[in-house]
Amino acid sequence: MTEIIYPIRINRYLALKNYCSRRQADEFIKQKQIKINGKIAKLGNKVFEKDKVALRAQAKKTQKQRVYLAYNKPVGIETHASIKGQKDIKGTLEFKTRLFPLGRLDKDSYGLMILTNDGRITDKLLNPKYEHEKEYLVEVDRLLSPNFIKRISSGIQLEDFHTKKCFVEQTGKKSFRIILTEGKKRQIRRMCEVFRYNVLDLKRIRIMNIKLYDLKPGQYREIQGEELKEFFKNLFSVPHFA
Repeated sequence: MTEIIYPIRINRYLALKNYCSRRQADEFIKQKQIKINGKIAKLGNKVFEKDKVALRAQAKKTQKQRVYLAYNKPVGIETHASIKGQKDIKGTLEFKTRLFPLGRLDKDSYGLMILTNDGRITDKLLNPKYEHEKEYLVEVDRLLSPNFIKRISSGIQLEDFHTKKCFVEQTGKKSFRIILTEGKKRQIRRMCEVFRYNVLDLKRIRIMNIKLYDLKPGQYREIQGEELKEFFKNLFSVPHFA
């Protein structure tokens, strides 16, 4: 967890304590749902180390409405539609709560995505400095050469960056498993293209401890219980309960 340096603005304090995002904190403050030492907090207030910060019942209730889904994005579906007429997750998934995807999978790829309404965890999950694992199964268009696995796992130079070392295991004559701790746009496809391979099938099966299991394309399940506790423990490096 990021060390808190006092005094600190109330919205940043609540975000670092993983109560809510800064934006949500500002909303709670406007709704007079936050108290500092028994007094209603105001926008811009600062918290000192020995201050007591409390959330009123309505704010705590809002916290409990957070949702986390494991979703199997199908091939042909955009993560976010950028062109009119494109099919995206928002337009194809029916769920009672408005959710957003954490990260992306390109249109031609499929597999696990995490959907949520919890803005607190976006940077914690996606920022490559935290090195959270994402696992993929990949099939290419021709036989893998003897040194392909060694070369692709050692880190290679792409047009705009050098990939980190990663775990790669051959699973078939034309297939392999790869675990990344970064996720640049179309990274795996671009890595393969360096060695003149075209990706025929790319499936993400794991994000940290969250696994795809037997979800069919377009299906989802709620992440909860011990699975969610472990996810937050690893995400924030301290025990945390959503």
